[in-house]
Amino acid sequence: MVQNDEKAYGVSKERLESLFDSGTFVELSAYTKRAQGKDEPESVSCGYGAVSGKLVFAFAQDGERTKGIFSDRHAKKIEALYSLAVKNGAPVVGIFDSKGVSVYDGAEALAAYGRLMKSVSGASGIIPQIAVIDGVCGGAAAVTAAMFDFVVTVKDKSKLFVKAPFTVGSEAKSTKAGHSCYDAESEADAMAFVKKLVGMLPSNNADSIYTDSADSLNRQVAVEGADTDTVISAIADGGEFVRVFSDYSDNMIFGFASFGGVLAGVVASNSKTDGAIDIKSARAAAKLIGFCDSFSIPVVTLVDSIGTETNASAEEAAYAEELAKLAFAYTSSDNAKVTVVMKKAYGSAFTLLGSKAVGADMVFALPTAEISVLSPEASVAFVWNDKVGEKSREELEAEWREKCASAEDAADKGEIDDIIDPVELRQRICAALSMLSAKAEGAPSRKHINMPL
Repeated sequence: MVQNDEKAYGVSKERLESLFDSGTFVELSAYTKRAQGKDEPESVSCGYGAVSGKLVFAFAQDGERTKGIFSDRHAKKIEALYSLAVKNGAPVVGIFDSKGVSVYDGAEALAAYGRLMKSVSGASGIIPQIAVIDGVCGGAAAVTAAMFDFVVTVKDKSKLFVKAPFTVGSEAKSTKAGHSCYDAESEADAMAFVKKLVGMLPSNNADSIYTDSADSLNRQVAVEGADTDTVISAIADGGEFVRVFSDYSDNMIFGFASFGGVLAGVVASNSKTDGAIDIKSARAAAKLIGFCDSFSIPVVTLVDSIGTETNASAEEAAYAEELAKLAFAYTSSDNAKVTVVMKKAYGSAFTLLGSKAVGADMVFALPTAEISVLSPEASVAFVWNDKVGEKSREELEAEWREKCASAEDAADKGEIDDIIDPVELRQRICAALSMLSAKAEGAPSRKHINMPL
């Protein structure tokens, strides 16, 4: 075999080898040279291999090799990779690190970005796509990375922007802006997170959502009075939960876990805050639910929320539109959906966060759940204020909880399927997901009705 010291050397290949299982990386288009580069290799390496034993395709740009300049040949290498990934139904991991295009390449370079965007768009919803920003990712490259399902950044290293920071006077924080689902401490941490995420997700939209689990379906849990993080760890198989958008929204918790061997996305109110559905949490929830629906992954929603935000800044920032996206996500998705009202579900929180009315298949409540248009305090002040004196305000609020905001009242109206013992929370979620696991396949086809004699 001819040896070529110029092929796939440098940072890009090192990055790919750190992603794949040892000894499994196979390079593609290794000998492609830059068109005007004096026999320099293209500043992107492409290939495939195993990640946690699963077939994965990946590309890595090299900002240290000709500044990672993006060109027509650069794009063609990635396009060819995407073609193979889609044909084989395997995820794509893209590692971005490029200073951009050469101004001398003009329309050809700009068109190359367009073709890359088309490749990403064509694969969306078919295979999972994860972008790792391990250097500079600006302009059209930032737009392309944002088209991936999940973006991972590296602290103090990732530069993700549409316009260079010196032109706008500041540098955007990717996790706070919602660009990044995980801000890694280091490149090694970023790769470890990607491996964990790829290992948990299905390879494509026809792949199984079932996972191996030795955890008992009937394991009882101690969750009463626990915070949301503790609850999720207690009910998930083996306590394993891959969290995303943790630095983006404080009011809700998002991620992936398996329940009784069935992979599910998790949308949960954060009990450490008031759980209000703000713009950020609505946006992140809608994105996660949409992703899960694309790959027939069920969604488990845990509700403990006072409702929507009450402030002028939210109303000035297209708040209703963001809540509408959340409503569309639940109402238009066909994947299995199981909801548990843990404690508070006031006003729109009950409706928007996976109620039966917006498409949940099963809705449970814990005995202490409170479901009401307004909080008991606000309800008493609004409609029973004239009774204060006959009874104390505290007594009236307790009466409201019992008569007008109880889980029993919601169940009587058909909006709660069952009120469950907290120790059975894992059992009931596992049982519901097992029952619903074939839902995404749709109703069985029928040749014709069976006529009576």
